[in-house]
Amino acid sequence: MDAKDRLRRYLEQRRDMGETELLLDSMTVDDVMKAVGAINAGSGRSVGDSGPTDWREALREEAPAVESLAAAANSSELFDDDIMRHASLTTIENAVAKCTRCRLYKTATKPVPGEGSPTAKLVCVGEAPGANEDATGRPFVGAAGQLLTKILAAVDLKREDVFICNVLKHRPPGNRNPLPDEVAACSPYLVRQLELIKPKVIIAFGSFAAQTLLDTKAPIGKLRGAVHQYHGIPLVVTYHPAALLRNPAWKRPTWEDVKLARRVLDSPASGA
Repeated sequence: MDAKDRLRRYLEQRRDMGETELLLDSMTVDDVMKAVGAINAGSGRSVGDSGPTDWREALREEAPAVESLAAAANSSELFDDDIMRHASLTTIENAVAKCTRCRLYKTATKPVPGEGSPTAKLVCVGEAPGANEDATGRPFVGAAGQLLTKILAAVDLKREDVFICNVLKHRPPGNRNPLPDEVAACSPYLVRQLELIKPKVIIAFGSFAAQTLLDTKAPIGKLRGAVHQYHGIPLVVTYHPAALLRNPAWKRPTWEDVKLARRVLDSPASGA
């Protein structure tokens, strides 16, 4: 994937989030510059006349604001070529099993890539594997996993019909909070999983999963109760099942959130 394709893909993702559409595959550098307002449509000026023919250099010279987009599109956090080339969940699972992109593989017992249907209409995303997950290699097992299974069943969804995973694929030692470089190293796997599955709805369980997917620092209390968008996919935020075991008062709002996700799943707009 060359640099132009990287930027085009990034901009298409931003478009899916409701931002201004820019399609670079059929646009000249002048067209791009005009679209972002770097040159006047009627000026007749040609970027090529100024010297640089490389589109990135032209954008840097003429439109500094666009440089941040090019930098973002080239960042390994957004686009890791090796990971983005995976064509199936199985190859991602195999890659996670051998992954050494961050330090967590050194202390984890087993990788936890995720499990469920490759054609799932609903994807459940948590923070990271815990002790039970680390021991079994499966996400959301133990007491929290049993509660998740019951939550899904309450809205007529079987565990095997959805896809369940975490942002991190290895357990942080002692269940500590994930570190930023660990998230940057691991999140491309989740991005690719979501691209391959193409779910109708995502439920982010817990603050960390929600803040990571939505790229926000807003607390869960402000995020839940609404339908957000993750690259065009409806996303509902709710409490993590493990948190419900500690605070039963959160079960009612969680039930409301999951019912909201079910309504989105069933709506004609979702294509379900």
